[in-house]
Amino acid sequence: MDSEDDMHDAESNEDFYSGDTSDDNGDGDYDFVVDQETDDDSDEFSSRRHQQNYSILSEADIRQRQEDDISRVSNVLSISRGEAGVLLRHYNWSISKVHDEWFADEEKVRNTVGLLSKPVVKFPCAGEMNCGICFDTFPCEAMSAAFCGHPFCNLCWSGYVGTAINDGPGCLGLRCPDPSCSAAVCEDIINAVASEEDKEKYARYFLRSYIEDNRKAKWCPAPGCEYAVEFAAGSGTYDVNCNCSYSFCWNCTEEAHRPVDCSTVAKWILKNTAESENMNWILANSKPCPKCKRPIEKNQGCMHITCTPPCKFEFCWLCLGAWSEHGEKTGGFYACNRYETAKQEGVYDEAERRREMAKNSLERYTHYYERWATNQSSRQKALGDLQLMQDVHLEKLSDSQCQPESQLKFIIEAWQQIVECRRVLKWTYAYGYYLPEYEHAKRQFFEYLQGEAEAGLERLHQCAEKELQVYLNAERPSSDFNDFRTKLAGLTSVTRNYFENLVRALENGLSDVNSLGACSRSTSSKGNGGGSSKGKVGKGKSSSSKSSGAGKNGDDFPHWSCDHCTYANPKSASVCQMCHQRR
Repeated sequence: MDSEDDMHDAESNEDFYSGDTSDDNGDGDYDFVVDQETDDDSDEFSSRRHQQNYSILSEADIRQRQEDDISRVSNVLSISRGEAGVLLRHYNWSISKVHDEWFADEEKVRNTVGLLSKPVVKFPCAGEMNCGICFDTFPCEAMSAAFCGHPFCNLCWSGYVGTAINDGPGCLGLRCPDPSCSAAVCEDIINAVASEEDKEKYARYFLRSYIEDNRKAKWCPAPGCEYAVEFAAGSGTYDVNCNCSYSFCWNCTEEAHRPVDCSTVAKWILKNTAESENMNWILANSKPCPKCKRPIEKNQGCMHITCTPPCKFEFCWLCLGAWSEHGEKTGGFYACNRYETAKQEGVYDEAERRREMAKNSLERYTHYYERWATNQSSRQKALGDLQLMQDVHLEKLSDSQCQPESQLKFIIEAWQQIVECRRVLKWTYAYGYYLPEYEHAKRQFFEYLQGEAEAGLERLHQCAEKELQVYLNAERPSSDFNDFRTKLAGLTSVTRNYFENLVRALENGLSDVNSLGACSRSTSSKGNGGGSSKGKVGKGKSSSSKSSGAGKNGDDFPHWSCDHCTYANPKSASVCQMCHQRR
C-alpha cells in the first residue's frame, strides 16, 4: 500500500484529525469565509501549488550556460569569444540587450565597451619595440597589446594584470595600461600573460559575474552553498527551495517568510537587532536617580534605594522623593502612598508616562518575539529530526516493519510538512505584531486562524514524534502500523491544506473578515470562550449550535461548514475543499 492510497483511506477516517469522535455542532464557529468565486480560485491555487518557477544551477550548469551565451553572441555578431565575453558582461549577460544595442549603433557600442574597430597604434609583426611601462626594448614576440595596439612587455602585463586580479572582481572591467586609452582587456590577454593562480582567480570572478550581474539569477544565500537560482519573474511566489535544503525569498534574499511581505520582514529583523529595544528595556525596567539621573534597576524588594558612589543619594523607588522625607505620614518607610495617591488623581509626570508606555510596548513585543523564536527553534529541531529520519531511522523502521523504504515516504513527507508549517507559523507572529490594533475584527479572526494552525500542527508533530517512537522501538512488525500510516498521512494532508489556506488568507490581508459570515462567527466564538491565541478550540456546544447550524445549512450564508475540519465551503461544493470529507 503506498502513501497515496493511504491518503484516500484517511478521508473516511472520522477521528484521525480531531482526536475524538464526538459530534459537536459548535466546531464550526470560525471558518475561512469564501464567496461564490472560491471554487475557481481554489482550483487555480491548487494547480499552482507545486509549480516551480525557478531553476537550481550548479557550477557546471552555470559554466555551460555562460559558454553557450558567449558562443551565441560570437556567432551572431561575427566577433571573437573574448570580445563577446566583454560585451555580455557590460550588458549584464543579456543577449537580447547586446543584440538590440549592437544593431542599433555598432560604433557607439564599441566605443562604450572598449572594443575598438581599428587599433590606435599599429602593432608590428617583426622587429623590436619599446615597452610603454618599463621603457625597455623587447622583441615583438615578448610584447602584447589590447584592441588599441599599445605595446607592453609581457612582464609588465603580468604585473598589471596580477595587481588588478588581486584587487577583486573589478579586474573584469580592466582597460589598457595607457592612461589615455579606454580599450578593454579581454580574457585572451589574461590567459596569455597571467600566472596560473591569477588565471584561476580571474576565471572564478568571470564565472561568478554570470550570476552576480544577471538580473534573473542569484546565489543561494546559505553559508557555504555553491548553487545559484534562476528565477522566472512574474509567476507564482518568491519562495525558493535550494538543493542545499535552505529556503529563501528571491525578492529580499532573507529566509522564506510567507505569508509576511518583505517590508514587514525587514522591519521585524531590524527591530530584533535595533538599539531601540535596549532603550525600551531601560525605560521599562529602570528609573533615573533623582540627583545624578543615572538609570537604576531595582533588584531587591525594599523601596529604599541608594544610588552608587559617588552620588549615594537615598530615595524612594515609588515616588522618587528623598528618603529623608518618608515616615509615618507617607505610610511608613516601606509603603509610600504618595505615588498611589498621585496615580489615582491622574497626576503623572511625563517621565512616568513614557515609562509606562515603554513597559507596555516591551511586553507586547516580548510576547510576539518569544513565540517567533520558539517556533524557529522548534523548526531547527524538526530539521534535525528529519535528517536523522532520512539517514538512520527510516532504514531501521523498514527492517522492523518488513516494508520497503519507498512505502515509508509518508513519514518523510510528514516531517517536511512540519518544518514548513513551523516556518509559516513563526512568521504569523511577525504578521500579528504589525497588525493594527484598531482593526479588532481582523485581529480576532487572525488569532483564531493562528490558534487553529497551532493546534493542528501540534497534533501532526506529536504523531510524527511521539507515536512513531513506538514503531521505531518495535522488534517485530506491528499489526496497527497501517492504521498509524493512515492517521499520519491524513494529518499531513489536512495540515498542509489548512496552512495553504492560512497563507492565502493572510496574503490577501484577511479581506474575508468584512463579510457577514466572518463577523458573525467571530462574535459567536468569542462569546463562547473559544480561546484562539493559545491554540485551543472552544466548544461551547449549547450556546453556539444555533449560530453554527445557520452557518452550515442556512440560506443566509453562501457556504457550509465542514463537520470534520470546520472549513467554510461554497454551497455548490459537495466535498470539503480542506479535508475532502463529503458534506
